[in-house]
Order: sequence, then C-alpha cells, then structure tokens
Amino acid sequence: MTTAFLVSTLVVAIAEIGDKTQLLSLLLAARFRKPIPIIAGIAVATLANHALAALLGEWVRGQLGADTLRWAIGLSMIAIGAWALRADRLEDGYRQQGRWGVFAVTCAVFFLVEIGDKTQIATVVLAAQYSALVPVVLGTTAGMLLANAPIVVFSHRFADRIPLKWVRLGAAAMFAGLGTLALAGVGVA
Repeated sequence: MTTAFLVSTLVVAIAEIGDKTQLLSLLLAARFRKPIPIIAGIAVATLANHALAALLGEWVRGQLGADTLRWAIGLSMIAIGAWALRADRLEDGYRQQGRWGVFAVTCAVFFLVEIGDKTQIATVVLAAQYSALVPVVLGTTAGMLLANAPIVVFSHRFADRIPLKWVRLGAAAMFAGLGTLALAGVGVA
C-alpha cells in the first residue's frame, strides 16, 4: 500500500508540471489571489475526480486477465509518456467566476478540466495496476497538490522560471520506464 501511494504521488506530481490544470492553478491564483480556497478547491475536485478514475481502474483490473492487464498497463504508461511530451495550454473559457465563490469555482472548473487529462488517465492505470484503491487516490491527490499548491502560493515568484520542456521530457521518461517495468511484470500487484 505504501508503494501504491508513493508511486501515485510521484507519477502525478511530475506529470502535472506544465499540465493544463497547473496552468489553470496559475490562472486562478493570478485572478483571485486567495490561495487557501483555491488549494482547497483543487484538493476536493482532485479527490472526487481521481476517486471516480480509480474506481474505473479497479473495474478494468477485474475485467482483464493478468497478462492482458500487464500489457494494458505497460502500453498505457508508455502512451501517457508520449502524451507528456506534448505541451498543454489552457483553452479560453475558464476565466469566469460568475456568482460562485473562489472555492466553488475552483472545484467545478478543476474537476471539469481534469476529465480526460493525463493525470486522470494515469490514475485509472495506477488503480488498475495496484490493488490499493485508497492509497492510489490519496497519492494522486497528494501529487496534484504537490505540483499545484506552490504555484498558487508562489506563482508570482517562480512560474516563469520552470523549464517545462525538461520537465515534460523527464515525465515522459518516467512514464516510459514505468510502462517498460509493467510490461516486464514488475510492479503489477
């Protein structure tokens, strides 16, 4: 269970750097300048979104045989690695607050933007790989917060200095390595 938590945290924290949800965090921080409700909104939205993703991953695990699961996990991790090479951008349309407070706006928008995102897909794959649903969800949520909370709190100081190209390359290499290990039968619990 510790391995599932730690791997999930690391995978999502690295994959999230430069991701559109991290760009959304930066946008929310710049617009509202209220870090506590933004971080709380990110936590709640991620917990809900990744819990649903993990349930899907657990269902997939129950549907596939051991060899098919190993290949599905391995190839999915490699595909996520290739996806990590692509730079994300935040599409327009996530800038309206409306009548909701900062927390509610963050929850709703973050949940929606995370749908189909590489970190959500990684959560599905991690839940299929490990038989520990709660540690995977807590780990992916922790990874999301590790990557986004500093952006929200310190966005004005270092956001422009992160070498996103190298982070994307590192994330791609990490996913490819995890996929290769899964194909070799290492780490599929």
